[in-house]
Amino acid sequence: MLRPALCSPTAWLQLGAHLCPPGRKPKPRGGPAGAPGSRARPLSGRAVVNKVLARRKRKRRVSMAAAAAAAAGPVFWRRLLGLLPGRPGLAALLGRLSDRLGRNPDRRRRRSPWLLLAPLLSPAVPVVTSPPCCLCAEGVHRFQWIRNLVPEFGVSSSHVRVLSSPAEFFELMKGQIKVAKRRVVMASLYLGIGPLEQELVDCLESTLEKSLQAKFPSGLRVSILLDFTRGSRGRKNSRTMLLPLLQRFPEQVRVSLFHTPNLRGLLRLLIPERFNETIGLQHIKVYLFDNNVILSGANLSDSYFTNRQDRYVFLQDCPEIADFFTELVDAVGDVSLQLQGDDTVQMVEGMVHPYKGDRAAYCRAANKRVMDVINSARTRQQMLHAQTFHSDPLLTQEDAAAAGDRRPAPDTWIYPLIQMKPFEIQIDEIVTETLLTEAERGAKVYLTTGYFNLTQAYMDLVLGTRAEYQILLASPEVNGFFGAKGVAGAIPAAYVHIERQFYSEVCSLGQQERVQLQEYWRRDWTFHAKGLWLYLAGSSLPCLTLIGSPNFGYRSVHRDLEAQIAIVTESRALQQQLHQEQEQLYRRAGVVSSATFEQPSRQVKLWVKMVTPLIKNFF
Repeated sequence: MLRPALCSPTAWLQLGAHLCPPGRKPKPRGGPAGAPGSRARPLSGRAVVNKVLARRKRKRRVSMAAAAAAAAGPVFWRRLLGLLPGRPGLAALLGRLSDRLGRNPDRRRRRSPWLLLAPLLSPAVPVVTSPPCCLCAEGVHRFQWIRNLVPEFGVSSSHVRVLSSPAEFFELMKGQIKVAKRRVVMASLYLGIGPLEQELVDCLESTLEKSLQAKFPSGLRVSILLDFTRGSRGRKNSRTMLLPLLQRFPEQVRVSLFHTPNLRGLLRLLIPERFNETIGLQHIKVYLFDNNVILSGANLSDSYFTNRQDRYVFLQDCPEIADFFTELVDAVGDVSLQLQGDDTVQMVEGMVHPYKGDRAAYCRAANKRVMDVINSARTRQQMLHAQTFHSDPLLTQEDAAAAGDRRPAPDTWIYPLIQMKPFEIQIDEIVTETLLTEAERGAKVYLTTGYFNLTQAYMDLVLGTRAEYQILLASPEVNGFFGAKGVAGAIPAAYVHIERQFYSEVCSLGQQERVQLQEYWRRDWTFHAKGLWLYLAGSSLPCLTLIGSPNFGYRSVHRDLEAQIAIVTESRALQQQLHQEQEQLYRRAGVVSSATFEQPSRQVKLWVKMVTPLIKNFF
């Protein structure tokens, strides 16, 4: 079984114990709205763990069955597989292709009959009509099991603001840079080379200059983390844009360029520019100014400031969250190449080189560096929670807050979810799978991605669980690769092919009413939004959202470095903000039907259909 380094059997049991601690009986369900007993009863910890583990075992059996089918295919395929030892995933893929071309055309329809029975495998859940996320005096909510894996940050919803447009995102960043006194931390895939990006660099330069000329220097530090391959593309690139800052403020500016350990040796020499970015990237998008943080999926490029739709959330005056993401970016920066003033790069002294050194040693060091940040922050927040809620049982939370020696009770909780599969860190994958697994009948999940290419695990959960799904994806015309030169220009067609396959699967299982696809379209815009909103059964507002860099695809899970946050809130005002954000995006979408794929623009060339299964794990 594939398991992240932190999720040992003991950690799984701890997760289960936290979901339903010993001695705490689940409250009865079905009470009147607002009643203490009206909160949806969570499954026991062992039940959640067992369901996730059972699903993974089931997935492994399906892969083994696919490999067996490949072995029984035509002689040509058996010979081809003999040339690919140690590649069970590719063997399974070729086996499925063989079945479709050979004598068993109906296998695809029959290969997942368990999905039809999945809703019957667990006890029926009555419809919950009470408000979501009713809390006990200790602030316990149904998603608090996440804090067994990552730090939990309790905040007031008044400190959380949802942004809606690229222009608002750009102007907010410039304004925050201008007033920063202590730190500016920016993590992105790359920095563009246009006039708007130069305006952002000029803001940084001006703020750094002011910090030096101030009567009492503030000690402002700027840390920028980008991807090495994407940031080095072309003669003018992210590196050349930032060199003036490094040369003028060498003591205050740090530029780190992450290089995936999977791109090395002969592979690194042979794969040309642009194509080398398919192997793995630094994909985290965090923008931090003193104690204010912007989490987004947007990069630092002109289209993301003008007409490329994404999602953005602004966390104001949240020092603990700002400290965590500063430490996280520093940790990834420490295992990255450091840009020098002469445009050369070098590693931090004592650190294993990502592509010249031993790969296993590098990944172990990176895992330790990142996990130290996560675990230390989790310990700090647990201690803070204990001090806030348990240090003096004679005082109520309200009394303590009035006395000034306690923080006011939060109504919103932030959980940073990190995914770095090259380093065996799979927290985001575990949490996302568990959220989809536990989505109950009557719940609604609005899931959006700019690049629709779900992993098989996520696809199985969408098709096999009981919640309703509204999946928003980019129409070909608003795909970021639409109109690109060369092979990249065929990528939108490949996504259409993947979308059509998934839609056919939905139809073959009779799930059209429960799982619905919608395509975003807006003239002269592109679409890059990703994340999800969870509406519990009986609620018209979401109580949880995921927002950040992951696209729910193979790359996000297996290749790239990703980070997003789970926001859980009982604040009706914040729930309204999230609901309005969701509605604003879906308002520009059209429902996908069989007729959608009959349009001339949706006709996919044969070579694209043949190549897509072989390359879908790279984009």
